[in-house]
Amino acid sequence: MKPAKFNYYQPRTIDETLKLLANYGDEGKVLAGGQSFIPILNMRMSEVECLIDINNVKELDFIELDDELLKIGTLTRQRSLEDSEEVYKKVPLLRETCGYIGHRQTRNRGTVGGSVVHADPSAELPLVFLLLEGKVIVRSELEQREADLKEFFLTYMTTDMMPDELLTEIHLPIKDLPKGYAFEEISRRHGDFSLVSATSMVDCTETGEISRVKIAVGGVDHVPLLAEEEDLQPLIGTQLDENTVEDVANTILEMAEPDGDLHATSEYRFHMAKVLIRKSLRKAYQRAQKEGELTNAAN
Repeated sequence: MKPAKFNYYQPRTIDETLKLLANYGDEGKVLAGGQSFIPILNMRMSEVECLIDINNVKELDFIELDDELLKIGTLTRQRSLEDSEEVYKKVPLLRETCGYIGHRQTRNRGTVGGSVVHADPSAELPLVFLLLEGKVIVRSELEQREADLKEFFLTYMTTDMMPDELLTEIHLPIKDLPKGYAFEEISRRHGDFSLVSATSMVDCTETGEISRVKIAVGGVDHVPLLAEEEDLQPLIGTQLDENTVEDVANTILEMAEPDGDLHATSEYRFHMAKVLIRKSLRKAYQRAQKEGELTNAAN
């Protein structure tokens, strides 16, 4: 199928883009990678009066990092994030996560900001950015604001952005991240859309007790799900006791409402979420232990 007719613009600056968004409001839509939006247009599941192609806005394509903060421009390709050696050294979890996003061709075109704005609760990058306590920078013609990702995702494929706003940057605090990390996902085939995913970060003491832990789960609710600190407290001071992990997984998923569809039932998603929580925790814990052993050997 072909999309319905629309006006097409190729702005070269953020200011030009924001002016177009202000003029068209709800009828103007931003095109970045187009991996999700173009098929929606082609199937006429959505129609727009104006398509604003931001691929020539080069100031939106960047990766900057120091010891405390990683900044990613909204137009940065997923493949660029995956290939960055500097990012890998600081946040290896991001490279591991990117490997699950579609195929290489998908990541060559797909953008980091597009994945966040699309707000699919099963998508990989929004889930990991949430785990990393990320924030987004959103601009309109009138103002610029910073939004915490915990409040940014409202419901299924819906964010708190207004029609005249543009997400310009993602900010991830990277100082003193837990040493152990893991991302786990299940899909019908590698490269297919995720059914359920889980990601964890862990620190442990020299004797193997967990001292810090973070968990997030995707595909089980209308938004990516970040575990509350109090729900993870039973894991602190343990050496990954399986019974405790089971109890914690049940607590994390207590309020989850996974959808059932032709790919998986809600019961299957719920069950696999618990499996992946355990699997990601185990891998993150093992990596934290190994990192601790390497540090001790170096000292």
